[in-house]
Amino acid sequence: MPRITPSLWFDTEGKEAAEFYVSVFPNSGIRRVTFYGEAGPREAGTVLTVEFVLDGQPYTAINGGPDFTFDEAISFQIDCADQDEVDYYWAKLSEGGAEGPCGWLKDKYGLSWQVVPAVLTELLTDPDEGRSQRAMKAMLGMKKLDVAALRAAAEQA
Repeated sequence: MPRITPSLWFDTEGKEAAEFYVSVFPNSGIRRVTFYGEAGPREAGTVLTVEFVLDGQPYTAINGGPDFTFDEAISFQIDCADQDEVDYYWAKLSEGGAEGPCGWLKDKYGLSWQVVPAVLTELLTDPDEGRSQRAMKAMLGMKKLDVAALRAAAEQA
């Protein structure tokens, strides 16, 4: 089966972004950096691609120019075990970026992330529709997701 590797298009900050991402996630590292040569289209010696791994998942960053930018149509979801993980990833990735609704944020490079506690799936798929809907309503009013508040909302009668 072929390996699917997300490729992230940057103007010039692909290496900087990759270094940032590998500093945030465990079991991560930069594997290879390639450079533009004399054939161009950018100046010879500037970074072309960066192959990196985030917690075992391979990625490629390409410095392709300003033609394309990120939007919310693509995001990366981080499944967090608990509030501590939510807090950690939210703080690291939102620094210099922008907080969004319902656990979404954009990092300083414009890439969208969903920082989601495991309990959210449990609550939203609860067979008790009332619990599920109360948790959904609570989530819709949050930026960073709050595990205790989601649980409390689900429990309300």
